[in-house]
Amino acid sequence: MKAARLHSYDDDHLRIDDVEVPGIEDPSDVVVRIGGAGLCRTDLHIIEGILKDTFPDLKLPYTLGHENAGWVEEVGPSVTTVAPGDAVIVHPKRSCGVCLPCRRGEDMYCPTGQFPGLDSNGGFAEFLRTSERALVKLDPSLEPKDVAALADAGITAYRAARKAAANLPPGSRCVVIGCGGLGHIGIQCLRALGATEIIAADVSEAACKLAEQTGADHVIEAGEGLVDRVMELTEGEGAEGVLDFVGERGVPAQVPGLLRQGGTYYVVGYGERVEIPNWDFVIREINVVGTLVGNYSDLAELMALAARGDVKLHTQVYGLDNINQAIDDLNSGQLAGRGILVP
Repeated sequence: MKAARLHSYDDDHLRIDDVEVPGIEDPSDVVVRIGGAGLCRTDLHIIEGILKDTFPDLKLPYTLGHENAGWVEEVGPSVTTVAPGDAVIVHPKRSCGVCLPCRRGEDMYCPTGQFPGLDSNGGFAEFLRTSERALVKLDPSLEPKDVAALADAGITAYRAARKAAANLPPGSRCVVIGCGGLGHIGIQCLRALGATEIIAADVSEAACKLAEQTGADHVIEAGEGLVDRVMELTEGEGAEGVLDFVGERGVPAQVPGLLRQGGTYYVVGYGERVEIPNWDFVIREINVVGTLVGNYSDLAELMALAARGDVKLHTQVYGLDNINQAIDDLNSGQLAGRGILVP
């Protein structure tokens, strides 16, 4: 089969190799024929070598791709919940199911699980081996290529929006910073889960247009004047919540100025540091909440929203052979929404 693989951290592109089709190794294994695989900014960080110390045992070359959906091709002897031909989306963490975090439902905390595309072969290929526990069957109205990126970007945005919506009653305001690949999903999730007033901010004109299309109440330009613009929209009080899907380029330093007293900073994007004086934590009661990729239940709930039409991905489709063009487009800011690789 064809697979887009990373051969060297010194190379900013992937190579298309012919490799063996993965087979069943464990009774709970499932081989999925890939119908769509999302391109994520984390893939760029992997190529740059930022995560190589996180996974020191990973041997190159290997196949990237951790946002995957497709059709069940083959199942192990203990698999009962899916069958060949079923359309599925793949939770990115292949969890063990027996550790305490798994039993609590927080699959992404599993200490022995695999994360195909990060620490093992992923879905930038024609086939992917995963486990029965990772699969959510798709509603007949959904196509794998249309929802693939919801497997990671989607549940990351959903988890953050779910945490925020629980503390954002009607009459509150929430600022969403970064309205592209993750942000446009987060806006839709916030709209579906609650009644907060959404203020979307981005430096990209295309991303701002996407924010308008996906339900933001206000769309403003990010940058140096962001705090002033948010204060104008909130009568000088600030917002109850900020979802930061950027996490770099000076954004973390601006966020405290966007929050009202008792407000919460939901950190999704990474790259810089959150530095808030203890005075603000005490006097203003600022909260900072980190959000990781969502769990299996988050993915199942998000698929229900997608089937209902409440969450739709804005995508640009590339053939697997055009993976490096997709990487270049994402790197240069030419890709609005999510890039989807189709074998």
